[in-house]
This record gives sequence, C-alpha cells and structure tokens, in this order.
Amino acid sequence: MNYRLLKPICFILFLSLNTNLMSQQDYDQKIEALLKQMTLEEKAGQMNQYNGFYDVTGPAPEGGNAALKYEHLKKGWVGSMLNVRGVEEVRKLQKLVVEESRLGIPMLFGFDVIHGLKTQSPIPLAEAASWDMEAIEKSASVAANEASAVGLNWTFAPMVDISRDARWGRVMEGGGEDPFLGAKVGVARVKGFQGKDLSLNSTIAATAKHFAAYGFAEAGKEYNTVDIGTNTLYNMVFPPFKAAVEANVQSVMNGFNILNGVPVTADAVLQRDFLKGKWGFQGFVISDWSSIAEIAPHGFAKDLKHAGEIAANAGSDMDMESKAYVTHLAASVREGKVAESYVDDAVRRILKVKFELGLFDDPYRYCNEDREKERLFHKDHMEAVLDMAKKSIVLLKNDTGLLPLKKDQKGIVVIGDLADDKNSPLGSWRLASDNNSAVSVLEGINSYTKDYSFVQGPKYFDDNASFLQHVSINTDDTAGMEKAVEAAKNASVVVLVAGEHGFMSGEARSRTNIDLPGLQHQLIKAIHEVNKNIVLVLMNGRPLALPWEAEHIPTILETWQLGSQSGLAIAQTLFGDNNPSGKLPMTFPRSVGQVPIYYNQYRTGRAKQEPNVFWSHYADEKNSPQFPFGHGLSYTQFKYKDLKITTTGQKETTVSVTLSNTGKIKGQEVVQLYLSDPVASVVRPIKELKAFEKVALEAGASKTIRFVLTEKELGFYTNDYEWTVEPGTFQIMVGGSSAQGLTASFELE
Repeated sequence: MNYRLLKPICFILFLSLNTNLMSQQDYDQKIEALLKQMTLEEKAGQMNQYNGFYDVTGPAPEGGNAALKYEHLKKGWVGSMLNVRGVEEVRKLQKLVVEESRLGIPMLFGFDVIHGLKTQSPIPLAEAASWDMEAIEKSASVAANEASAVGLNWTFAPMVDISRDARWGRVMEGGGEDPFLGAKVGVARVKGFQGKDLSLNSTIAATAKHFAAYGFAEAGKEYNTVDIGTNTLYNMVFPPFKAAVEANVQSVMNGFNILNGVPVTADAVLQRDFLKGKWGFQGFVISDWSSIAEIAPHGFAKDLKHAGEIAANAGSDMDMESKAYVTHLAASVREGKVAESYVDDAVRRILKVKFELGLFDDPYRYCNEDREKERLFHKDHMEAVLDMAKKSIVLLKNDTGLLPLKKDQKGIVVIGDLADDKNSPLGSWRLASDNNSAVSVLEGINSYTKDYSFVQGPKYFDDNASFLQHVSINTDDTAGMEKAVEAAKNASVVVLVAGEHGFMSGEARSRTNIDLPGLQHQLIKAIHEVNKNIVLVLMNGRPLALPWEAEHIPTILETWQLGSQSGLAIAQTLFGDNNPSGKLPMTFPRSVGQVPIYYNQYRTGRAKQEPNVFWSHYADEKNSPQFPFGHGLSYTQFKYKDLKITTTGQKETTVSVTLSNTGKIKGQEVVQLYLSDPVASVVRPIKELKAFEKVALEAGASKTIRFVLTEKELGFYTNDYEWTVEPGTFQIMVGGSSAQGLTASFELE
C-alpha cells in the first residue's frame, strides 16, 4: 500500500520530499502548509501524549478510558505515545494514525532509554566516572541502535540535572555534582543518541531533563520543593541544559518541582525567556508524567483546565498523560485564555522534530522486523558496554597493594549476596531489559579461575524487590554469617561484594541513610576481625557513607552498577587486565549529616579554623569528604611537575603541566584543571573544574598537557544573567583530584 496517496490534504507535503536533503526553509514551508489545514482540536492533539493503554495485537478497546484514547488516535489527536515498543506494536499504532486520521500525521514513540534498551551500559553516574566522552557517546549510540530497532524514535534522556545530594535516588541517572563535567557528559549522550543524521533509522531524538533545578530537591526527597538563588541557578544548574541546546537536543523535559514559588512546568521565565528566547532552543518542551495536572495540587491552578492554560502560556509544548491539552486547550483558545500563536508555535516545534526524524518521508522507517531481530544483544553492543564498564570503575583505596590479584592466586574467598546477583548489576531505569541477564561477579571470576570459594553469607535483600515496589531489606536474618566468617579465616584474600540492590536508587528511591543497608556492615566487621586482607567491591547507584570501611578496609573498588557485562569488567579489573582509571563524579561523604556535600563550595567568612568554636564546622565530624570529587587511583603511579602559565593579549591563558607514569605498568590518568577567582563582584566557588584530559601513558613515559583558558572559562553569570569576565588574580590547580595538585596564579588585566 502506498500510504502517500491515502491523504489528499497531506499529499502536498510529500511532493519531491527527500528528508535527508531538506533545509530548514523546506521544513518551515511544509509545516506552515500543514498548520493551515489543522483544526484547533488537531493542533491540541499534536500536543498530547498518551501512555500505551491496550494490547494492539488484540481487538480495539470497548468502553472506558482506553476506548476514548483509541478514538483520539483515529482522529489524529495524539502526537506521541510512550511505553509502546516492538516493531509489531509500533507499526499497528502508527498505521492507525497515518491511515485513518484526517491528516495522517505520524506519531513519535518515546521511551525511557536511560542506559540501554536490552543491552545495558553502566548507570549514567557510573559512565560519568569514566570521564571518557568518546566512550559515553558510543554507549548512547548503542542504546539508540537497539531502541530504534524496536520502533522507538525518541528517548527521555539524558538527565542533566546537577545534584549534590546522594540521598536523592536519581543521582544514578545523571552526570554528578559538577556543571562542567555534567555538560560534557550530557552533550556526549545527546550526540550518541542523535548521531550526525537524525533521519537515519539507527538514531533517535534525545531529551535534556529536568528543566530546571530538579536535582536540588530539598532533603534529597523525590518530587520535593526546590529553593535556590540565581547565582546557583545560572552558574550551576543552567550550563548542562544550555550545552545540550547548543548540541541540538530535540526536546527538553520540565520537572515536578517548584522554583521561586512557581511549578517549573508553569514557568514562562524558564521556558520562554531563557530556553526558547535567550538560548534559541528550536525543539519542543515536554512535561514530565502528569506534571501539568500537578500544577493544581501545587496550589498554582484551580483545576486541570486552568493548569493546561498556564502550562501552554508558559511554553510547555507537549502534555505527558495529563490530558489537559486534548481535553481543554481548544476551548481555552476560543475563550481567549491561550493565544493561538502559542499553540501554533508548539505544533511547529513538534512537527519539525517529526520531519527531522524522517517520519513524514516514511512513518514506518523504524519498523523493520529483520533489524529488530538482528540488533538486540548484538556482539558489538556487548563489546561496547564492556569497554564502558571497565572505564567506569573507580579504585578508591589500595593501601596494601592487594590489587591486582595474581591469576594463579590460591585461597580466594568470595563473599556477599551481590556476588551471585545477575539482576542488581543492571541498575535502575532498565525498563526493557531481561531480568537476570547481567554477568555476575562470580561468573566473571570463574572466567579467570575456578580456585576460589563462594559463601553467600546472610541474606541482605528481599526476594520480592521489584521496580514497582519499595525494596525491603532483611535486617535480622544472620543465617550464613558464621559460615562466611569461618571461610574467611584462612583465605589469602577475601573479595567481599557489598552495596545496594539495583532498585534502591532511581526515581522515588530517596534514602535518609546512605550507608550499606541490612547486615552488610556487620558482616564486613566480623570478617575483618579474622582476616584483614579484604577487597571490598562496592556495587551501588549513589555515593555511600562508609566511614568505618574507609578507615579499616585496605582496598575498596567502586564498581557502581555496570550493566550487562558487569561481572567481566569487575573480574578483569580484579585480576589486572583492566587498570582502573575512573574518577568520582560525586563526592563521597563521611556521614550523611554532611549532605549535601560538594567540592565547589562558595566562600564563607568563617571557613578558617580558629582556636575557638566560632568557625564553619561540625562538632562531631570533619568538614572534609571521605573521597573527594575527581578522586580515583590506578595500579600505577603518576607524578605532576612543571606547571607553567602563559598569558597573551587576546585574553587567552595557556596552562601546561608534565605528567609522568612513575609506576611499572601502563595506565590512564584524568588530568584535572581547577580555577579559582578569589575576588569578584559575585562570590565565586573556592574552585571550579574548567578543563580535563584523559591521558594514557606507558610505564616510565611522560607527556606535557596543555589547556587553553579563554573568557568562556574565566567568566561567570551575574545575578542579572550577564556574562562577565572580571580582571584580577586567578589561581590555578592541576592534579588528579579536586583535593590536591600543583598550584600557580596569573593576572588578567
């Protein structure tokens, strides 16, 4: 069937249409021609997104909400669907809309492809720990390749929220606490999802979320209030979003929070003034799930219709599952409550993305059954996520040199419920993955040696833990602990795998305690009493507070939740075939009482330690973190020397440093440059990351690394959102973490 001949009204759009060659002017002309044909209801329909609501392989729904949604599809009153995947399902729904609605406008199909579809990469926070933008971009392209193979053309990722609070479960979904690193990670993921040609059937549209400041939710509690100043908003929160816009991200999602007393979904300053105005964003804004309807519970609207009017006027272009636009928007326009020009602008933006995806050229371009069978769990994808996993591992401690293990080492004992877990390594936000499809730590170790013992120890996690339930922690069943301790007594080394269940982080997974849950701390202490040779392998979705472990356990390996190839990546690192090179993208606190804790703190008048109590500190804990932002060790050693600064008349400053591998094996080091502006018209952070480079060096080799600082790195936004670069003294620190390095200063005239 030639679907191009089905719709006379839309046929003009397809004449001489070649999506790959279309210019913006071509898009504009075709979009305007289509807009003239649309009724208000059809325009509101393009702004409406529904969740999958029935079995498309069965009969059409009869009666109730499902039947109403089905009729809306046939009328063309649905612009996109979410949580519908699989070529058969997508094709049937797309066909229903394209071939039965009046105008036949194809739909978008969106899904939360956060760190993979079937093949799972490490959770995003772990990927950020790699500081390797090429690997992160590749990881996102793998996710796009599989997602597009099952009919999807749009993902609700990357999350570029900056967050300093490990209690917030969604830190696992982002790039950490720093806006510079977070922006780099976000751009890499946008590029990976969208590729160089969005019309290819292997790329998908990306979404930067949650605009804005959702990562600053009070007390780290999901869906909570946000209250921050403009200095933080402009210089900490905005940069990753602005960078994503400059990388041509196709959509931006707002959030559930309020900011300055206004729900962000209803905030015209954020969406119209900044995003679409100052930044020139050309894509469209989508609400989060029902966040338009939630404007009313916030106390900012009287009912759903009023909430829809506020959201539409504020610049929220597509409504996810609130039904506010499809139900009320046409009437609101006729009543003069919403300008039709706002509606037209929203529809233009949505149609533009559909054109760029090539859906007007071929609505079924993502519906290839052969490709669906061929791309899922592809060998190339597995190799890519294994590489990503290895680069994401952070060596926190190796005081006694227990790692790497010898491949012929005898007497290894592996302990921990998570060591044999094939589900938790997949992490949270892996909606389409197959349960228990990860390589476990035991399976990885078994690929090296069968000369080890495994003792599960006490059971830490309830069997009934699932994505839709709160994870229950078994806190009183000590069965197996005695056996584990006995096995550890005579071990040459104990590999103890501990951390969080895979669903203990993610959306709605906030925690007031960020220690090791259940009996794990008790088990670690009991084993330490009989054997000090412990390698603690952490598997978690957020920074943890581990003061006792950090002090007493000689070797700690942070492996996060590494996805499908988790066990192989961990085993290759334990046995030295992978030299860890990751660096922390978030600070690890000593105590949850320090949270939020972050390296780029603002200056205070009483930061200096005094002989009295009247300075900024805790009475019962140090100010310093357990492990600082940017920290990460290697099996080799690196030395920094010869820090030099050269300034020019063009407001460019070149910083050079020589890095040497003084150890015995090849390794990689992330060279980090931090800038400090001690005196400014607005108080600046104590230090800020402004450049980094990941450098690989053979044993005994050296390399000189050069960074060029321009006005882009030296300036900041004032409280009036004016970019300024102020003259004066700037201080530079270059090293392997935010805590220490070589220092120097220069003057900017």
